Amino acid sequence: MIIGWDFDGRIRLRPQAGEDESPPLGPLLRALVEAKPELSVHILVWSVSVLHGPSAIAPALFGSDWQHHPRIQLKFDTQHPFYGSHHQKIVCIDGAVAFVGGMDLTVGRWDTPEHLADDPRRIDCDGDPYPPVHDVQMVFDGRAAAAICRIAAERWHGATGELPDSAAAECDQRGGGPWPDELRPDFRDAPIAIARTEPAYAGRSEIHESSAQAIDMIMAAERSIYIEAQYLTAKAIGAALSRRLKASDGPDIVIVMTQESRGLLERLAMSENRDRLLRRLARADRFGRLRVFYPVVPRESGGTVEVLVHAKLIVVDDRIIRVGSSNLNNRSIGLDTECDVAIEAGGSEDRRAIAGIRNRLLAEHLDCSANEVDAATKAAGLAVAVDRLNQKPRGLRPFDVGKSGAPFYSLPGTRFLDPVRMFRLPWPFR
Repeated sequence: MIIGWDFDGRIRLRPQAGEDESPPLGPLLRALVEAKPELSVHILVWSVSVLHGPSAIAPALFGSDWQHHPRIQLKFDTQHPFYGSHHQKIVCIDGAVAFVGGMDLTVGRWDTPEHLADDPRRIDCDGDPYPPVHDVQMVFDGRAAAAICRIAAERWHGATGELPDSAAAECDQRGGGPWPDELRPDFRDAPIAIARTEPAYAGRSEIHESSAQAIDMIMAAERSIYIEAQYLTAKAIGAALSRRLKASDGPDIVIVMTQESRGLLERLAMSENRDRLLRRLARADRFGRLRVFYPVVPRESGGTVEVLVHAKLIVVDDRIIRVGSSNLNNRSIGLDTECDVAIEAGGSEDRRAIAGIRNRLLAEHLDCSANEVDAATKAAGLAVAVDRLNQKPRGLRPFDVGKSGAPFYSLPGTRFLDPVRMFRLPWPFR
């Protein structure tokens, strides 16, 4: 089962491999169902993605050859409020392994941790290059994967009115599923907290687990909060971060996010609201503990190029880590459909794993080793550690929210482009 904001069967999951080894995703799925008589594939995509997403419109509307198989179903989810999107990114395999995070199986998502400025493999399905992109996904098995499978099956049923085939909906809690032998897990036997966002719609009650979880994490921080986000506009999140910055004993807060939004609508909806919130955080930063950056990598010809941050990650101290689909914007709090997963450390081994993931991510951005990040953080705290290590062409650049640069940034009403809840149309239009 594949649940996504967007989907494109033309992409290759591993462009670094040959096409024989890594064919386009659609034909790969077709070959798998033909080779395995009990295999069913269910793909559910946001209905408006054919217009708003980066995937090709024609194959989505009219279908492709790979879709023409009785055990492959691709459906578009129309059961959502006006202006709301289905934003979850979930892949479930046999009810035994689940992927949850920020990544859709569509164009413009593949990259490596090196984020090379001119990587010839980073091209879209038409052969055109796209900029470096940074994303984070979590994969897990066991009972947590079975629970995600049930969420995906419920989502399919709510969108289509149909129950998935038993093979696709089966939730195997015994473990021993299709876990890659070469993939060493960061956590073993760790409980996972699943948090959702769902708007009130068609008789369903609204769910705000994801925003409540994020705020709880922020308020529970003792030493540091590390955030990777595409967007940061939510008033509730801004209020929680401001409160921690004003406290004399509050944590360091390091935020890595996208600086330059792509497309006019995205800039209108997110950039001005983000800058407004960042100015609020800067005013609250009485003790100099806030750092807000965007990542860059050097070009061989000189200069740098920005890395698009598409990850949705929060790490609190060495105690809690969350990965999912929720941006820290208003619509992800109540309007869109989201799914996030978090792990709270149950012992010293889990603490080392959480700190290690944060250190690896920062080392990637700062072009240094995770051990260097670890040592600097233990010596001076997270914010000062980043300052000391941020000395190379590949690194983190501070936001300057005073340089908006475009006249539409000052247009009134941009708050309405990032609503918390669906629009209520007055009678007689509703």
